[in-house]
Amino acid sequence: MKNDYIVRATAANGQIRAFAATTRNLVEEARSRHNTSPVATAALGRLMTGAVMMGVMMKGDRDLLTLQIVGDGPLQGITVTADAKGTVKGYVENPMVLIPANSIGKLDVRGAVGNGSLTVIRDLGLKEPYVGRIDLPSGEIAEDLTYYFAVSEQVPSTCGLGVLMNKEDATVKQAGGFIVQLMPGTADEVIDKLEQNLSGIQSVTTMLEAGDTPEQILEHLLGNMDLEILDTIPASFCCNCSWERVSRALISLGQKELQNLIDEGQPVELLCHFCNEAYTFTVDDLKEMLKVAVDR
Repeated sequence: MKNDYIVRATAANGQIRAFAATTRNLVEEARSRHNTSPVATAALGRLMTGAVMMGVMMKGDRDLLTLQIVGDGPLQGITVTADAKGTVKGYVENPMVLIPANSIGKLDVRGAVGNGSLTVIRDLGLKEPYVGRIDLPSGEIAEDLTYYFAVSEQVPSTCGLGVLMNKEDATVKQAGGFIVQLMPGTADEVIDKLEQNLSGIQSVTTMLEAGDTPEQILEHLLGNMDLEILDTIPASFCCNCSWERVSRALISLGQKELQNLIDEGQPVELLCHFCNEAYTFTVDDLKEMLKVAVDR
């Protein structure tokens, strides 16, 4: 099985920057961990793919990006976090959503998301994180990210995202995407040429199904515009949760809450939102945590 990765590139003598990714494995990992329905997998997979490309736009090793969609559709919400090293994790609020296909027989991500908002949080290690928020123009996610870049960051962009499911067993068959952005001062003829190229592009999943790599997707988009591949970055689903991290969260509940849990006399099991990993804490564990909480 081919590994997931992101390609970073420029074109038109630096007037355009571009990213493309293949993300089948990381989207399948999320589907498997959260047991998501096909439409929930498609929505989560699109947002994770967009986030993992946006993550590598950041510079610092500790920089973190969070994308959060809240909608009035049955999915309720999606939260995804990525870093600058190509790792991403995420979850949906209602993973078992089942709704009919849309009018063209495709998974109805727009219907599952509904009307709502997209919040983008960039934690760059400064005192306050950068927060941008838009109302969702479509719920299709690629269009929403395109709109976000234009409105919140004033960067004209085009974004394509796709997740294709296996009909037999509802696993992920293909997943990937691209983001193309115009730098300040891009010449009109460059914009015209890019628009012409985009008008002839097939969907991301069609290109992936045809065997196209991220490099070849960028060739379709920018091959006649002095495309220069800069580097490739491995991409993966990765959660940094641990027994210690979850125990710290329990300790933060405070002495009263911990004592209530101890009095119940039963082990406590907590699930990580992002990866669905279960952590079990015995009554003795809880008593040790109470000592820590008292000492604080």
